[in-house]
Amino acid sequence: MAQWHGISRRKPSGGRKVQARGKRSTEISTEKQLALIGESKTKIYRRTGGNSLVRVLAANKVSINDPKTGKTSLGTIENVVENESDPNYVRRNVLVKGAIIETDKGRVKITSRPGKDGVINGILVE
Repeated sequence: MAQWHGISRRKPSGGRKVQARGKRSTEISTEKQLALIGESKTKIYRRTGGNSLVRVLAANKVSINDPKTGKTSLGTIENVVENESDPNYVRRNVLVKGAIIETDKGRVKITSRPGKDGVINGILVE
């Protein structure tokens, strides 16, 4: 369900305010879209000013950077191993920034924001 980010109809004391205008469509946020492990799927949203935002809905590939050699290669995501922001995301295999995932090249920490950047980048962890 979308969330409204407009002005509250209540005062800090709890009393009601008289609304000068109604809700605007620009004040309604988009629904939450969490990136999962699966066949690659993205969604494009129109933002204010005609800009576009690409969100990853599902992915099975990650761009892995090796800090020792400085080379970047493509790896296959197997599962989510650890996530400091929310332990529930580990069970659900949700891909977010800071999550540690298991790949065919080893453990990788996600450095990009899949919900904002539209890609999944990571750095190899020992």
